[in-house]
Amino acid sequence: MSSSFRSLLPAFRAVATRCPRSQTYMPFRSYATEVVDHDHKPSNYGQPLFQSHPHLLRPNELTPGIPSEEYERRRKNLMDSLPNNSVVVLIAAPVKYMSGSISYKYRQASDFWYLTGFEEPDSAVVLEKNSSSRGYRMTLFSNGKDSAKEKWEGPRTGFDDALNIFKVDDALTIQSFPDQLRSMISLYSNIYIDLPQSSRKNVRSTKSLLRYLSPPVNPRSEYETVVESLSSSRRKPLAPLIAQLRSIKSVCEQEVMRTAADISGRSHAKTMRFTRPGISESALAAHFEYLCCLSGSQRLAYVPVVASGPNALIIHYTSNNQLVQDGEMILMDAGCEYNGYASDITRTYPANGSFTAPQKELYSAVLSAQKALVGLCTEAEGLSLHDLHRKSCDLLKQELKQIGFTLHTGDLERVLYPHFLSHPIGIDLHESSHSDRGETLKAGMVITVEPGIYVPPTAQFPKHFHNIGIRIEDEVLVGEKHPVVLSVSAPKEIADIEGACQGLLGLEPI
Repeated sequence: MSSSFRSLLPAFRAVATRCPRSQTYMPFRSYATEVVDHDHKPSNYGQPLFQSHPHLLRPNELTPGIPSEEYERRRKNLMDSLPNNSVVVLIAAPVKYMSGSISYKYRQASDFWYLTGFEEPDSAVVLEKNSSSRGYRMTLFSNGKDSAKEKWEGPRTGFDDALNIFKVDDALTIQSFPDQLRSMISLYSNIYIDLPQSSRKNVRSTKSLLRYLSPPVNPRSEYETVVESLSSSRRKPLAPLIAQLRSIKSVCEQEVMRTAADISGRSHAKTMRFTRPGISESALAAHFEYLCCLSGSQRLAYVPVVASGPNALIIHYTSNNQLVQDGEMILMDAGCEYNGYASDITRTYPANGSFTAPQKELYSAVLSAQKALVGLCTEAEGLSLHDLHRKSCDLLKQELKQIGFTLHTGDLERVLYPHFLSHPIGIDLHESSHSDRGETLKAGMVITVEPGIYVPPTAQFPKHFHNIGIRIEDEVLVGEKHPVVLSVSAPKEIADIEGACQGLLGLEPI
């Protein structure tokens, strides 16, 4: 067991002491000066708030871990960056259905949530830039209270509560959104709005904007005029501007992301202990998810990869439907979403708890490169994601040559290491739709560092490495001079991995 991981054991035990299995990862917090009805069920609101869920939020928080003032600051930063005579329109995510009327668990649109913290569907927000001390006027459109629907679907936030809690200037019914929007946007020369994506990939349709609300808020005739207005040259993209704000994580965001990574990291460690030859990949995926949920995670951030043996050569292997064999390694790429923020960790470990000599040799090569790359994730280095990726190729080539690989042109980039090294992570798993891989890293960014080597059973590569796939992925908070590995709770050193698998770290599988 390495000394670095041994130092984490008191923290593991402290968390276990503070958080019995019946509680979430967040320790219970009570405030003697607060007057709260702790037994108020059902809630009066459409999402957890301190008034109804004091075990999840502090008094100043609008969503768990994020204070109301931070949402206000986000909106102000956005509106201050826009020219005069500007309006911003944001639409909530629709309810998505798995089959017929059976819906998936609802997740709010990321940009909408980032600026508002409001978690109900069938909603919209309009921000109008003005000369007030606040700098803008905010109008929220939502369903409001409806006792008949709430009997079936659960509570919703009323308009009066929306005014007080979400700090909006006006709260109106979503049914009035088309008429109100038509009136509002007629006053502005710069309309910042992102059109929802149509069924065709990467095609965005203006006419689908109001239909995007679920259910449609009004017959087609009510919004044709709005559609016509939005089709003009006044419309400007909003997502790239919000992406710039989201790229630098606040201290509160960093703390939430660290907790998400801790939950996922411990779940990786305990799943290593749970693993044994003969178990199914799906059982390991289920165990990981169970552990994350037990610690307070709301959902997984993505479909996990649990790839045993040669399955690890498939980069996005998510079938997870085969049995683990003795002597194989397992590549597990899995992370939870916690309080709105994703985690993303990959570990590769032996199914029987002990690396074979070839497995250890190849793993050490990838680990050496990965640790060197993590060390470069600082603002002082002046590197971009593209720069880091090029360095990852150079480092992996050096490491592979030292263990007997003879590489020809294209062998690494097209066969052994076909994916990119890194991506930004935050509210979205891949916060890269509007990011520039050529942009220099800045303190406060959070990125993944995930080199990998996947050796096919072909003659140009050493036979004893055939069918071995290894990826090591950490979440890294970029610092000015020093990086911070958020995913430090997941064992990575060979001694720590074998210790976790064999039960030498004091961690039980549950």
